[in-house]
Amino acid sequence: MPQPLSRRQLLKTSTYGLGAASLAGPLVSSSAAEAVPARKPASVRYCLNTSTVREAKLSLPELVNLAADAGYDGIEPWINEIDRFVEAGGKLADVRKQLEDRNLRVESAIGFPRWAVDDEQERRAGFEEARRGMDLVKQLGGSRIAAPPAGVNAASAPVLDLRQAAERYHDLLELGVAMEVIPQLEIWGSSKNLSHLAEACFVAVAADHPQAAILPDIYHLYRGGSDFHGLRLLSGETIQIFHVNDYPGSPEREKQTDADRVYPGDGVAPLDLIFGSLRQIGFAGALSLELFNRDYWKQDPAVVAKTGLRKMKAAVEKSQG
Repeated sequence: MPQPLSRRQLLKTSTYGLGAASLAGPLVSSSAAEAVPARKPASVRYCLNTSTVREAKLSLPELVNLAADAGYDGIEPWINEIDRFVEAGGKLADVRKQLEDRNLRVESAIGFPRWAVDDEQERRAGFEEARRGMDLVKQLGGSRIAAPPAGVNAASAPVLDLRQAAERYHDLLELGVAMEVIPQLEIWGSSKNLSHLAEACFVAVAADHPQAAILPDIYHLYRGGSDFHGLRLLSGETIQIFHVNDYPGSPEREKQTDADRVYPGDGVAPLDLIFGSLRQIGFAGALSLELFNRDYWKQDPAVVAKTGLRKMKAAVEKSQG
């Protein structure tokens, strides 16, 4: 049985894997490898992750109207919100029609299937949960879903063999192809596993699958100790959704939680570097505002949604000089 990689081995292997991918596939930007000038700014879409207004407890149709009224291009709901709507007797076909009428797309959805765990029975159940979530997303007209390290994130979790994690991600991608909803490998900065951009890159490369994708998040990259310069080593095609937020200067990095996230531009994150790197690699996906700020949750959700979009656009424009 292969042995888990040490961090030193991981970083060395990830560097090799990324270099190889630049020859074999789209994971690494050839422009970065060849040091060519930055690409022209690509158009991006703006999306509202519904965690940003969670405590308003809006229904799925209300969330669609909120995002559309605020001026977003897309929405990123959570699977449990979709479940609540269906359990209350709602029809997803009606919401899909509403999305079309409001010119809004479901960019992705957030669920927590335990696809990466070592226990085979638990992992099989995780894949069934992933299948169910993918079906819900597809009924809404979406084609992507998050694949975070659920079940292997706790401090008590064993350290994953990243080669085995890559095999499991490959299998999850195959399920996604069959369901027409692609799982994106999400980084969780406080997780025992897949907390660092290098770990996610290794798993994505080693998965050996053309649909492999990484879902980064400004807060999670910082929380997990990733250097934001690493973003330029990816290609725009590999990142289809990018979670946007900001973080304060205190408490210290290891003590920050999701609740510490603030509007982009209200913290100390190097947003010029981040958005500049995304522009350099040709990112043309969706920037999704994902916040869990309890102070924002107490406010009018329409004000929060509009404020977040305004600040997100301002940060992107500022990065363009």
